[in-house]
Amino acid sequence: MTGRARLIFGIAATVALTTAPPTTAQQGAPDSGEWRTYGGDLGSTKYSPLDQIDASNFADLEIAWRWQSSDAVMSMTTPDGGEWSARSDVIFEALNQEDPDRWRDGQPPYLNNLKATPLMAAGRMYINMPTSAGAAIDAATGETLWVYNPKTYEAGTTTMSARWNQRGVAYWSDGEAERVYWGTGNGYLICVDAATGRPCLNFGENGRLDLVRDLPRADRDNRDWLNALLYSVQSPPIVVGDTVITPSSISSYNITREAPPGWMRGFDVQTGRTNWTFHTIPQGDEFGNDTWGGDSWRVTGKVGVWSMMSADAELGLLYLPTNTPAPDYYGGHRPGANLFAESVIALNIETGQREWHFQAVHHGLWDYDFPAAPNLVDIEVDGRPIKALAQISKQGFLYVFDRVTGEPVWPIEERPVPTDTDIPGEQVWPTQPFPTRPAPFEYQGATIDDLVDFTPEIRQMAIEAVEGFRLGPLFTPQSLSGTIQRPSSGGGANWSGAGVDPETGMLYVPSSNAFSLRRYREPQPDEGATL
Repeated sequence: MTGRARLIFGIAATVALTTAPPTTAQQGAPDSGEWRTYGGDLGSTKYSPLDQIDASNFADLEIAWRWQSSDAVMSMTTPDGGEWSARSDVIFEALNQEDPDRWRDGQPPYLNNLKATPLMAAGRMYINMPTSAGAAIDAATGETLWVYNPKTYEAGTTTMSARWNQRGVAYWSDGEAERVYWGTGNGYLICVDAATGRPCLNFGENGRLDLVRDLPRADRDNRDWLNALLYSVQSPPIVVGDTVITPSSISSYNITREAPPGWMRGFDVQTGRTNWTFHTIPQGDEFGNDTWGGDSWRVTGKVGVWSMMSADAELGLLYLPTNTPAPDYYGGHRPGANLFAESVIALNIETGQREWHFQAVHHGLWDYDFPAAPNLVDIEVDGRPIKALAQISKQGFLYVFDRVTGEPVWPIEERPVPTDTDIPGEQVWPTQPFPTRPAPFEYQGATIDDLVDFTPEIRQMAIEAVEGFRLGPLFTPQSLSGTIQRPSSGGGANWSGAGVDPETGMLYVPSSNAFSLRRYREPQPDEGATL
């Protein structure tokens, strides 16, 4: 999306939605103030019952401490197998000189891209940084307790267009041992002792589990056409009982039919042993395989979870918000509905067996993948209590299901959508699901009437700016000239997700009234395109 398009159409907005009251959070953060999972609890409610700070004393708050990110000092492996530590800029310059092709565009890690939400347990905060280093902080003083740096930046640039992203870690304890887990930019799952930061030697290989091993088309020696790694982890794992599950990030902008799949795997928290694998792109005679025409299931990639997940430990269910097949904006090589892309999937946490699913976008062409963990809430509708799941979306819908059965709480209708496109080989799916309740929380579709009209001159400039581009309702297909898409491929809602207040029965969704625009071109001969 260009800056010009932003100015023409509008700015971000924040929306509050009401679910059916009375509403209760599925779990909620403990009264102790601890924050042991990314969303505050396994149900991702992001709710805390603490009330010491309120409107009456907020203005009196003072800074208790500041913490400087520990990636100001980094290290690198020396030719003799040793380790050299120095300021980050010195280390990155040395690595760049050692291998000028190490990073995409020669750009070192973005240290100012700190996005992680810290966890807090037993008086310690846990966080990871854009370089995939992890740290523990004394929650009372801000003192750094330990830093563990797996030096994954030595391997190359992390995948995806948004480079050097890390959003958080996962915490586990059995009452005695405590562990912290996080994924890395080069596709490993790290496990360290929560008190010391030392690797858990019985987990994987000395505290590191190779997530690329045994994954088709995820060769560590290969790069994509942008010189980035093929497989990364950028969002936090989730721990349910004795199983840890990690998301994945796989390039959205590849120009080949072939890409690594985003298969979901459950690992033993103690050893890293693979307990189960769920094929998000069904293989062989598995359910849903027939939704991938032309044997495209054999080579198509992504369709995993790039964001966060949620779970109901009592039900023994893990909930996956899956993403778009690769590449995001062209599907001529993958005719069909493409299960289980852009779906909510409930898996048995012990076996990885699919219990239910719902696909929100058939044959995705807009990057309308699910960007955040579902919120698990208990609601009452027409006098009937329901253990519900509420899934926000980029396209501005809130999908609400019975999280036990997968049945929609309110009807979701399959409605016709535009299918005409001039993109060679593309076969647009003729219908898409539309929730009937609640109403969309974001504007949908783009028309001339949406253009700014502060003055007649500005209005005319806006009309001229969109001439030649395609406008239309939600799910208007992509086009060679460019389709103006609203909400944008970034939403609507995105990875910040929604929060639930069980005291008021409100679900809050940060949302952006934004547009995106994509054009298509013939690939260059040396780019290796196979589409």
